[in-house]
Amino acid sequence: MFKDKTILITGGTGSLGQALTKRLLEMGPQAIRIFSRNESKQIEMENIFKDDRLRFFLGDVRDLPRLNKAVEDVDFVFHAAALKHVPKIEYNPFEAIKTNILGSENIINACLTNNVEKAVCVSTDKAVSPLNIYGATKLLMEKLFVTANNYLNEEKYRTKFFGVRYGNVLGSSGSVIPLFIKQIKSKKKISITDTRMTRFSITMDEALDFILHATKLGTGSEIFVPKLRAYSLLDVKETLFEILENTGEEIIGTRPGEKINEILINSDEIRYGWEIDNMYMISNPEIMKTYPKAEKIKNMKMYSSDSVDKIPRDELKQLIKNLI
Repeated sequence: MFKDKTILITGGTGSLGQALTKRLLEMGPQAIRIFSRNESKQIEMENIFKDDRLRFFLGDVRDLPRLNKAVEDVDFVFHAAALKHVPKIEYNPFEAIKTNILGSENIINACLTNNVEKAVCVSTDKAVSPLNIYGATKLLMEKLFVTANNYLNEEKYRTKFFGVRYGNVLGSSGSVIPLFIKQIKSKKKISITDTRMTRFSITMDEALDFILHATKLGTGSEIFVPKLRAYSLLDVKETLFEILENTGEEIIGTRPGEKINEILINSDEIRYGWEIDNMYMISNPEIMKTYPKAEKIKNMKMYSSDSVDKIPRDELKQLIKNLI
């Protein structure tokens, strides 16, 4: 699918962007363009990969003329650029709007101008029934990508817009497990927000498999969601104490906008939810004729981390060991 194609990844110097780049390079593309604001990370990434097929573009998704240059002659766009630090965004909401919403509009316009084949936005569980500004901006990003297909003249534009939605990658920067590991190694008590808390589990490899499969399937207007298991904060705590040492714990309470359980499909979206190829898909029934093998989601009121199978402790222990 990607052989001899040109690909653009916005936010390409981030953890997902670098992992996606590595995977895509194995699939024989003509070129991969990395679009980001961070010049030091671009230099670091260039030195790590040392691949002539990589092109690095300094720029901001807020800058449409710069995006248009980056997207020229591109076949596929993966839009992963975003402001995503929840507490920071609560105090800087207008900046988040400029990047996460208006920047996504710029991506759409640049893709249309340059007749991109497919454009995929990378979303988050925070976009579902959002409690914080970050989640609200990502929800609007999703809506922009979904509705962009509705007003297109198909004879003039070929671009198909759709999205992928999942939770934090296991062990990713800012997630709970690396924080606990750091606290334990520093002989500090670990910070428990709420003992009832659960989280979906997805590794980076699983996330990449999911994103690339969704990209292959997408025909426009869909939001794809992976089928996942979950873990509890208490299981993580007890597993880490077993592997490392018990340094104690303190209950600090949930942060503003934080949920006890993650939700990837809410009760209203379930009505438009379908199952296909070990994934869920939220889509308008009108386009389902392109998915003859899809089946309506049944016997599920809401897809949340407290309602799915939990990862067995032995397996969780091995996953955590891989992060230490």
